Amino acid sequence: MGNIYDDPSFFQAYGQMDRSRKGLEGAGEWHQLKRLFPEIKGKDVLDLGCGYGWHSAYAAEKGAASVTAIDQSSRMIGEARKRNPDERISYQVCALEEYEYPKEAFDLVVSNLVLHYIADLEGIYRKVYRTLRSGGDFLINIEHPAFTGSVREEWIRDGEGRALYWPVDDYFYPGERRTIFLGEEVVKQHHTLTQILGGLLACGFALTAVEEACPDPAVLELPGMRDEMRRPMMLLVRARKE
Repeated sequence: MGNIYDDPSFFQAYGQMDRSRKGLEGAGEWHQLKRLFPEIKGKDVLDLGCGYGWHSAYAAEKGAASVTAIDQSSRMIGEARKRNPDERISYQVCALEEYEYPKEAFDLVVSNLVLHYIADLEGIYRKVYRTLRSGGDFLINIEHPAFTGSVREEWIRDGEGRALYWPVDDYFYPGERRTIFLGEEVVKQHHTLTQILGGLLACGFALTAVEEACPDPAVLELPGMRDEMRRPMMLLVRARKE
């Protein structure tokens, strides 16, 4: 993640989001993502871009032998230590690009909503492949390329504010995208579907699950949720080092 998460006003606004206040149950994609987790009991887990540490805590609850959780934001790590303390979780302030990725040290690597901040996606893939043991899994939640490839990640709306359509432009030009998130300009990286999935295959991974996140039918009547059926926001991928 970028340093925007260490900005006090941005961090305070982030803390008001449902996924910040309610944990995993407040994340709209959790009903799908949790089904993609492999067996965790007795495994060593690496959580890349751990945020508040919700996925690290989930791994610990499911019996992980150890969890290494890294995040570039010192504020995020501080909050994670407070909200999800567990003696099996080791929190560390560190950027994804700078982590050492020890060889064959983990059985599961989780990356939730952080890879769309990374310019060299395949570089991270190669490091994850190295740090996984044979048979280990890489579980990814990344912003969908139809979302990052849009125009400032916003609907085109009519005069009454109704969402007319979701614009996608310059799709095949990967790289920096600037958008407004929680009232602040945030820099993200757009990657095409070919880069996201093909990059994993090029690094030696086998794809074992690919899902586009969509709302749980149980919450479709909540405000704005039906519009979430009109375009994908997140892409969930599980890949294995065979």
